[in-house]
Amino acid sequence: MLLKKPVLLIPVENQVRELDAKLLLACIAARRGLPSIIGSKREVESRIASFPRSMYLAKSLLHGHSKFFRIARKLGHEIVAWDEDALVHLPAETYYSRRLSPASLACVSHLFAWGEDNAELWRQYHDLPAGLPIHITGNPRNDLLRPEIQPFYQNDVKKIRDIFGNFLLVNTNFNHVNAFSPVRRLFQPGDKPGEEPKFGRAARGMTREYAEGLRDHKQAIFEHFQKMIPALENAFPDYTIVVRPHQVESQDIYLQIAKGCQRVQVTNEGNVVPWLMACKAVILNGCTTSVEAYAMGVPSISYRAVVNDDYDHGFYRLPNMLSHQCFDFEELQQTLGEILTGKRGVLDSDESKAIIDHHLAALDGPLACERIVNILEKAIVDLTTSPKPPLTNRLAGWYKATKRRVRHRSKSRNTGSHKSLEHHLKKNPKIPIQDLCDRVARFQQLLGEDRQPRVDQIHAKLFRISA
Repeated sequence: MLLKKPVLLIPVENQVRELDAKLLLACIAARRGLPSIIGSKREVESRIASFPRSMYLAKSLLHGHSKFFRIARKLGHEIVAWDEDALVHLPAETYYSRRLSPASLACVSHLFAWGEDNAELWRQYHDLPAGLPIHITGNPRNDLLRPEIQPFYQNDVKKIRDIFGNFLLVNTNFNHVNAFSPVRRLFQPGDKPGEEPKFGRAARGMTREYAEGLRDHKQAIFEHFQKMIPALENAFPDYTIVVRPHQVESQDIYLQIAKGCQRVQVTNEGNVVPWLMACKAVILNGCTTSVEAYAMGVPSISYRAVVNDDYDHGFYRLPNMLSHQCFDFEELQQTLGEILTGKRGVLDSDESKAIIDHHLAALDGPLACERIVNILEKAIVDLTTSPKPPLTNRLAGWYKATKRRVRHRSKSRNTGSHKSLEHHLKKNPKIPIQDLCDRVARFQQLLGEDRQPRVDQIHAKLFRISA
């Protein structure tokens, strides 16, 4: 790779959820003269020793990332970060043990918060490095919700409506109990009959008592949703019911339900934003999508057929507070009917407005991407004027990066593992360069830019975006 000047390294782990927002960030960075490398997180990290000193944009601060962060720092890169899961988050102490790592934070030079709530959460962390700047910028994902950026999806919305007509969206997030791989659930079956279930990846950082309670609560809601879907079809014969499972959920149970129905469709294709734009209303429980729906002016209903205040208030307060709350199917049916006849719209109260303002910055004024790039511009100057790490550090970084790449490629052959190539392709399929160029052109049009950034494909899953 013939790269000499610093770039912004933008890894994408979950393409459906992250790519468009991060591509918007890359377009705005290019406009300011800051080139980016964007693409598969696995490929960015495996080639970290090939890049010039750069800014690596991390999406989380887990302990498991600390080894890579240290390698990147030895090579001379800077780490800046946000946390994708800090908008709707667990209670503070559980969040800290699950999502934050002193070792990872020690490698980070800037933090970008979704809003004041996220910033407060970080400030109260007992192992936050002294002087680590926290910037309340909002997140590129909430830029996609803004009226001036929503037209990016107008063709997608038309295609969705052409296929599904008038539809109600059921957004599910039962990956804690219904992940396609048992290792991603809160608990895995024991190795022997009668053996106590083992913690899954979703229970990381939780006490067993908390994880068991969350499992039971989510399982109970999951079962009510399974009954609700065919009941919705019967109650609203003029509407298709589109079920959109979480990206790591197994779709099997929903496909079985759809087989017994005539107007139930199951898909999690594409970003959620055009689906919200196309639907008449969305039904969910404890899901970040309700925050997105509220910000976009789309009516959402939190179906709370089972209530547990420890989790509903301690974990899911934000999505619940921004939705119409229904506690049985009769109430859900009535509320939906009022939404569909125009008697109700988006939840509109002083409390809901105050809570969204506290949690989500950059809903107006400069885009979150613009606010982030403002900070990155200064950080890049600091990076280029600071001394390089000693040669011994850079050699050690190169050796460890090479060793890590070989080890990960070996693990990618283990079918069924979350590190497998099969799993990676599920989350990050290849993108034709023309597709990426089309997305960039749409963003440029919305940003009022006549000059298109240059898009170069430097690997099957890596692209360089520059002025």
